[in-house]
Amino acid sequence: MKIVTWNINGIRTFRNGIKKALDSLDADIICVQETKVTRDLLDERTAIVDGYNSYFSYSRGRSGYSGVATYCKDQATPFAAEEGLTGLLTSHDGAVRCYGDHTEFSNEELQLLDNEGRAVITQHKINCEGEARFVTVINVYCPRADPEKPERKQFKLQFYKLLQCRAEAILKSGSHVIVLGDVNTSHKPIDHCDPNEIDDFEENPGRKWLNGFLHIDQDNHETNEEKVEEEHEAQVNHSGARKFVDMFRFFHPTRTNAFTCWSTMTGARQTNYGTRIDYIFADCQLAKEHFVGADIMPEVEGSDHCPVWGHLSCSLIPSLKPPAFCTQYLPEFTGKQQKLSRFLVKMDQKVPQSNIFESLPGSQEEEERRENLIPSGRGEKRPAESVLPKAKKTKTAKPQGNLLAFFKPKTVNVSSIESTDKECKNNLNQGEMNSTQNPSVNPRATDTAAPSCESKEDRKTVKVDSSTSQTLTHASDSKKGSVFWKSVLKGPPPAPSCKVHGEPCVLRTVKKEGPNVGKQFFVCARPQGHSSNPEARCNFFAWVEKGK
Repeated sequence: MKIVTWNINGIRTFRNGIKKALDSLDADIICVQETKVTRDLLDERTAIVDGYNSYFSYSRGRSGYSGVATYCKDQATPFAAEEGLTGLLTSHDGAVRCYGDHTEFSNEELQLLDNEGRAVITQHKINCEGEARFVTVINVYCPRADPEKPERKQFKLQFYKLLQCRAEAILKSGSHVIVLGDVNTSHKPIDHCDPNEIDDFEENPGRKWLNGFLHIDQDNHETNEEKVEEEHEAQVNHSGARKFVDMFRFFHPTRTNAFTCWSTMTGARQTNYGTRIDYIFADCQLAKEHFVGADIMPEVEGSDHCPVWGHLSCSLIPSLKPPAFCTQYLPEFTGKQQKLSRFLVKMDQKVPQSNIFESLPGSQEEEERRENLIPSGRGEKRPAESVLPKAKKTKTAKPQGNLLAFFKPKTVNVSSIESTDKECKNNLNQGEMNSTQNPSVNPRATDTAAPSCESKEDRKTVKVDSSTSQTLTHASDSKKGSVFWKSVLKGPPPAPSCKVHGEPCVLRTVKKEGPNVGKQFFVCARPQGHSSNPEARCNFFAWVEKGK
């Protein structure tokens, strides 16, 4: 049995499809965090994957935020599954149950803790040396303690407490438990790229919680099994509760620079300047008796996190039918409820209007497409008058013109121009005859009237001169406008070179709220790294002076 956890930083970022990503991990149970998808945005291609059954939890308050999902291969189909840690989101059969003591939480706190889509629980049956047992997998995306929002620190600690309460309650029921996912806290200094830069590293509340949740400090792998066994026996004899083991440190207690998360803003993955905040925790008996390996996969890209895997010696016993919480039972994927996107599919214009409203098999896309092209299996067209009732008459709609037609220059009728020219010439000739025949006619009147009947060539010259004048005017105005905007929008200042590498710096803007928010500064363009790494970013820093 192989299990994988991975914070994917958006499930819709898999351009080649989720199935290819799942297959590449080659695991029976794949738990992903930070899906950033809500139910209304979940498409069938992501939810229903051939060879897998899936279980999703979504954020109720914000779109594109949080969210976790568990994909199980068909041979690892769980016997029970549910969303959340509190039980408040569970109203169906086939739930895991065992919620523990919630007396320390108010009803409002419990609802808020499950409202962000941070947990999916699946329960599986495994064959361990001929004995069938249950193992419960708790897939979690723990909150981040935003330093600018003090209330989130308390929210994170409450989530940890609720997670431990639920995990230990399931353990007491007799099932093995695996807790895995993005815990958002690096445990020991060895799990952090630069712990010395953090004040009171060991005093962090999240690390203190991990110290209590993980029952031993694994310093030496050879003595791990003895410590696990002793601790397990002591806890079972006294409290009945069995705590948890960090499986990566169980197998790699002294490995350094083993990180699972890196900042994308600073390019820190290039220098491996990160933290280990993604874990697989297992109860100590399962860790001691059945885990045969665990490791991280930093070579797998596609997210700011990398996957973590664990391997157990026992085999899975699949359920014959997925539990009720399975995504494939959602109405929008069973044909019982059509999604809005279904009604926005572009229809064939040649299909008679009356045929569009015939019933379609909603859950079979190929059959639906075939029905849309050839309604009810008939290829003939109905007469147009059969679409509407005979008693009603409709006005013939006038064809609507193209909007672009209103912006085209009006076409001039050449024949009308020629007739106007002939009329002008006739009038001019008639005027000359009149002045010759009748000496009383004033020649000046004829001269002043003559320019109104100039030839086509003359008119073209006048128009060209006018157009040229306007063009010159517009060019002059455009040039003035360009000069004005250049004086207002000066663009970014030239980048200085950093002192250590002599390379052009990059421009950054302060986004953190405070007196410097919005101000710009230059820093070294290299990726962030430890101060001892010559290939990493140097400490060059320079504010952008106002007016430059």
